[in-house]
Amino acid sequence: MRGRFAPSPTGYLHLGNVWTALLCWLQVRQAAGTLVLRIEDIDEQRSKKIFREALLEDLSWLGLQWDEGPDVGGPCRPYIQQQRYGCYEEALDQLRQQHLLYPCYCSRSRLQAVGAPHAGELSVYDGHCYHLTDSQRQAIHKVPSWRVHVPRETIVFTDGICGMQQACLSADCGDFVVRRADGMYAYQLAVSVDDGAMGITHVLRGRDLLSSTARQIWLLRLFGYVPPAYFHVPMLVDPAGNRLSKRQHGITVRQLRTQGVTAEAILSYLAWCGRLVSERRVYTLSELVDTCDLTRLGAADIVVHDDISRAIGDFLPH
Repeated sequence: MRGRFAPSPTGYLHLGNVWTALLCWLQVRQAAGTLVLRIEDIDEQRSKKIFREALLEDLSWLGLQWDEGPDVGGPCRPYIQQQRYGCYEEALDQLRQQHLLYPCYCSRSRLQAVGAPHAGELSVYDGHCYHLTDSQRQAIHKVPSWRVHVPRETIVFTDGICGMQQACLSADCGDFVVRRADGMYAYQLAVSVDDGAMGITHVLRGRDLLSSTARQIWLLRLFGYVPPAYFHVPMLVDPAGNRLSKRQHGITVRQLRTQGVTAEAILSYLAWCGRLVSERRVYTLSELVDTCDLTRLGAADIVVHDDISRAIGDFLPH
């Protein structure tokens, strides 16, 4: 097993991130596999070095150690996406050679007008620019984004948490952007290239990324890789059903740490909230590996207390 935790350094590590990191770590450790830490920082405007350094520090403090990553190296280096742009350019060349890549000149307003999905649905591009002639393209004086043309193919896979899934690429996904007009490589391209090149066999991540999976499976196969097994885990939400955000009090590891909360208490609280353990107490890391039952994970979101620091404090013995 080769699993990966792939955070984006756009803020300090918070409990929603820790929840996913813990599950990745448990899955790999219980299988005696290899855990890869990859920094997904292709969003250059929001990604910061200070957050990247804090991620490494906070994960180490929690005890969720990795086997390959930006600080320890490994056979699949580099493990920072901004250092992997050459890999993504090679992937674009492959798409270009297969006549699947084409420029898109559509404005944001046009895309919003033709997409306009219902809440939670994926916006499907109508293929307008795919049908432009060479002369029509030459007449447009604008930097394009680049889309990949998908076939009328249905991708079927079984998610380890959510069960059987299927999506028709042309109807449910549509031609999607692989490089933006500002030059930024798209998430769908980068993550597919990296998972394939790094030999990832198991992807465990939040359920919010489930809709991305069909596109990534298709790209992985196109690039000659065997797609990994996928596990889309439930999200942590507040009592109102909202995803945890940095606006909530005591949400980041750093805030909890300054309040004297221990790493084991944080991980034990999350394991208990997620029903991975049945006894409400503090567990050591080795006990979590021995005790947590990932098969108990369901698809329903996991509700945590509004005041998380207080909830963890109440969780501990006095």
